[in-house]
Amino acid sequence: MIRINLVAEKRPVESGQSRFRLDESKKIALGGSLILLLAVAAAGWSYWSLAQQAEQVEREIELARVEEQRLIQVISEVRDFEARRGRLEQRVSLIEELRRGQTAPVHILDQVSRSIPDMVWLTKITQTGYDLNIEGNCLSLTELSDFVGALEHSRYFTRPVEIINSEVVPATTSSPEIIKFVVKAGFQMSGLKSATPAAAPAAKGGARG
Repeated sequence: MIRINLVAEKRPVESGQSRFRLDESKKIALGGSLILLLAVAAAGWSYWSLAQQAEQVEREIELARVEEQRLIQVISEVRDFEARRGRLEQRVSLIEELRRGQTAPVHILDQVSRSIPDMVWLTKITQTGYDLNIEGNCLSLTELSDFVGALEHSRYFTRPVEIINSEVVPATTSSPEIIKFVVKAGFQMSGLKSATPAAAPAAKGGARG
């Protein structure tokens, strides 16, 4: 009878498997190598990511510089436009002022002539800008007061119209007694400014003085 020892046949197999086992020092070395590789890979990835971010930042900075140059040019053009507009506005204002200045003498003479009452005659009108010095003669202070009141109520002269001088010239054999006067008035175009109501009595008081 033949017997087979199965237990004895398994021993060589167990002895052969023990050859492929790693001792603890090799396991530690292998683990350290893997950790080192992972660290190197992580460092490489971080470096590459930072490089990409740096390139993106550089591109954004370059775009910002281009936009800055464009905005500087736009601001310069806006300033030039504002300067041109200011010069044009000054020219328009000057033209309007010249137009008013051209028509002012006509209005001045018209309004003064409309305001002259009877027994009053003028000898001289001096204009400085829109300020007038009107010199003339009258036979009484009543006519002078009426003349000043007419100038004020025309709304073309700013109130008060001042009597800055009045002088009585005695009568002679060839002429009656007259009053020489100088009136100061400020002319305003088209009567745009409203007159103040308390000026006429003051003018009459000045005439009596």
